[in-house]
Amino acid sequence: MKPFTSRRARAVVVAIAAGSLALTGCSENKGSKSSGDSKKDQAEAASQSKPVTYVDAAGSTGPAKEIAGAKSGGTIQVYQEAGLSHLDPSQIYVSDAGQVANLLFRRLTQFQEDDKGNVSVVGDLATDSGKSSDGGKTWTFTLKDGIKDSNGAAITSADVRHTVERQFAKFIFDGPPYLQTWLAGKANPDYRKLLPGGGFDGKHLPATVLDTPDAKTVVFHFDTARPDLPQTLAMAGYGIVPAKTDTKEKYDKAPVATGPYKIASYKAGKSLVLTKNTNWDPKTDSVRHQYPDGFNFTFGVTEATQTQRLIADQGADKNAIQLTGAVEATQIQKVIGTPSVNSRTVKGYQPYVMQLTFNLDRVKNKTVREAATYAVNSKSLIAGEGGVYGGDVAPNYFAPTLPGYEAKYDPYGRLKTPQGNVAKAKELLKDVPAAEKKLVFAYSNSSAGQKRKVAIEDALTKAGFEVVSKEVDSASYYEQIGKVNNPYDIYITGWGQDWPSAGTVITPVYDPAQVSDGSPNYSHVKDPKVKELIQKALTQEPTEAAKTWKEAQHYLLETVLPAAPLWYTKQFQLSGSNVGGTRYGSVSSLLDINRLFLKS
Repeated sequence: MKPFTSRRARAVVVAIAAGSLALTGCSENKGSKSSGDSKKDQAEAASQSKPVTYVDAAGSTGPAKEIAGAKSGGTIQVYQEAGLSHLDPSQIYVSDAGQVANLLFRRLTQFQEDDKGNVSVVGDLATDSGKSSDGGKTWTFTLKDGIKDSNGAAITSADVRHTVERQFAKFIFDGPPYLQTWLAGKANPDYRKLLPGGGFDGKHLPATVLDTPDAKTVVFHFDTARPDLPQTLAMAGYGIVPAKTDTKEKYDKAPVATGPYKIASYKAGKSLVLTKNTNWDPKTDSVRHQYPDGFNFTFGVTEATQTQRLIADQGADKNAIQLTGAVEATQIQKVIGTPSVNSRTVKGYQPYVMQLTFNLDRVKNKTVREAATYAVNSKSLIAGEGGVYGGDVAPNYFAPTLPGYEAKYDPYGRLKTPQGNVAKAKELLKDVPAAEKKLVFAYSNSSAGQKRKVAIEDALTKAGFEVVSKEVDSASYYEQIGKVNNPYDIYITGWGQDWPSAGTVITPVYDPAQVSDGSPNYSHVKDPKVKELIQKALTQEPTEAAKTWKEAQHYLLETVLPAAPLWYTKQFQLSGSNVGGTRYGSVSSLLDINRLFLKS
């Protein structure tokens, strides 16, 4: 999953960042998991990467368990710097929109987290987390009774079919690729060719692939076992789009809700107002609540301003939260040092690995990529994120939250020289032509992006590079660098696992089969051995697959070098004193937005 572009990385989110499952544990608003001790934090992240359980119908029946002390009423104010890139659920694969999606859109399944940080998959629109047969190649879901969209129309299997089929349409380019790729199977490496019209032209997936025999039943057929399907369907990107309401590209601006809230007004990049969806039935939902009367989102508020307002805790700011932003770096010590403010924070390890990604279509000389990898200054970048409260040095592509994480695997000496090895970089560049030392760097125009720009320019210039920086709108940052023919050589990206498997990192980010506009293969890796290792791992049992994923990471980092690992992200958010139910959510790797209420 992609982190967002403001301060953290883009990501299922079952960071699962968005977003990408980042099982980093959950913590109450008491100073929680991120201690400022990197070794302790990483051990905590690794120990809490627990397996996800699948829940039956009894556990999928609403209403959700009441939150202690919860009250109804009032409006929560939400601050965010960058605007949302998408509201069409099929286009959502970043954590900021993923947070909003939790309030607006339901899926067949959903993630549920208990008070101990244990995560399970429950039935959301479906009665349970799904029933598998045929050795895991077939999955059957039955829709709950009484499910309606915000217009009052019943949700049927036809709406599920439509939601799935529209994923194949060309205008859907920014969401997760898993389900449609799996349905297309090995026989269709370019999944769009299976249904190029996306169902809008009257052509549909055959019953041998997707069967909807009646209004309540949905059956998926795959050419190989897909044990992760319930987790996949819980991603925000597979939220239901009622067939009769679909306006194709225009749907991104005015989607129809199925969750506890609906859109009252939306001004892109400026504001979003959510009010209660009166057609949402809590008896059908075991995860969400509808305590506040609504949520008012204000975009364009920098992290510095967010933090200042929330520290001051005056007026409407008492009712406010940060969406995906964090405590601004220069104000962290003030927050930590003031008990009454620190008690209003949530902290935790995220699944995102931030890296300097190389566009391999433009930066073809591996020596240049090696020099840049040695030169970059992780220490300076992390300082801009808040120091030890914002992140840790990343020596490789696997985060501490991921099974298979290798803490000491550090082929470029990042842990020994977090400030960068300029001498080594200069040595590598001594025989490189001047033209190849000129790098066009795309950066987000957010406050965090500006800090990163300075750090990257400084480190690479010291090594002998000529850096030409190009500003990119933060709301569309990933969309712009996600174009195959983008005009940039390097850009900072982030990724977190979509559930606890290295396959949800290696496959979406480095699979040669996924070099296309909107794909998270931002470096455009086309190496045949990478493709071979991915295909091998996908057909192996988990224990054997783990070995192959490890081999793939080592091959990528040492032989291909599509990106320079920079830092692992942590989250540190602040909310107003009148906001209740706050805790760090391991599913979103952010404040758990499903639990919130106003105390008075």
